[in-house]
Amino acid sequence: MASHRRPKQPNRARVTVFTATAAAAVALSTQSAQAAPDKDDVKRQVDNLYEDAERATEKYNGAKERQDKLEEDVEELQDKAARGQQELNDLRDGLGSLANAQYRSGSIDPSVQLFLSSDPDTYLDKASTMDRVSGKQAESLERIADKQRSLAQQRQEAGEKLKDLAETRKELGSQKKKVQDKLSEARALLNQLTEAEQAALAEEEQRASREAEDRVDLGDLPPGSSHGAAALSAAQSKLGAPYVYGATGPSSFDCSGLTSWAFSQAGVSLPRISQDQANVGTRISSSSALQPGDLVFFYSDLHHVGIYAGNGQIIHAPKPGASVRYEAVSNMPFMWGARV
Repeated sequence: MASHRRPKQPNRARVTVFTATAAAAVALSTQSAQAAPDKDDVKRQVDNLYEDAERATEKYNGAKERQDKLEEDVEELQDKAARGQQELNDLRDGLGSLANAQYRSGSIDPSVQLFLSSDPDTYLDKASTMDRVSGKQAESLERIADKQRSLAQQRQEAGEKLKDLAETRKELGSQKKKVQDKLSEARALLNQLTEAEQAALAEEEQRASREAEDRVDLGDLPPGSSHGAAALSAAQSKLGAPYVYGATGPSSFDCSGLTSWAFSQAGVSLPRISQDQANVGTRISSSSALQPGDLVFFYSDLHHVGIYAGNGQIIHAPKPGASVRYEAVSNMPFMWGARV
């Protein structure tokens, strides 16, 4: 006969111990999966993010430059249109006085009716009426027609530029957001490191900068040009100034902001962004042919630029979180140089 006794229940203490052991094992497994990030790996990722941020910064700079130019163009066109409208009003007032005088005398010259016409071109094309227009009246009518055509053209051009301005402002906002997003990602990565690891990374950068500065020895090397020599001297006076995206000095810079500021101190106006600066001066294809004061461009899209300082070193505004410093040309993919 089958037994109907209840099965023996597991000991509560043993269940508790087993549960605690399993929980500890899961915790250890989770900790292993979330091991502390490798400092060097974090540095590589952060450097890549900074490079992406600088690429977006140059696009931001280009959009900002276009925006500033478009705003000037629109303002100028609107001013011209306002002045032209006033001139048109004055011309019409003059014809209005003539019309009143003729009305009082009992006859209005058909040519004066143009004052009331919305299409002076059509009226003037009617040659049968031109013989009834005095020389002075014809001149006034022609001036009104010309002024109306000019105003229409200016207003159309201003409208097109306003549309371009709206699109440029949208692009500007997009590039600014890209820069900020990349910088936020980089900060989040760095915050995964301990304070000691972050301090170690900072010390590595400072040591590399000091070593690069020690290697800068112009000696008897002639500068590439007098403008280049003056620009190099100006850039050297800003060693230690912080990198800030979109900044053009005098207290902070991005890469092309530093080069454009330095050459402006030498009396040379460079384009704002690195890609445009790459088309200035005489191109130098080999890094071995560089001379102090030459511009030096890096990466296939030319999003970074510095000034050659001699002995294989450039001075540049390197990246967010860093300051203007010397660095080896060989640390980045060299494209070409330019002698201004």
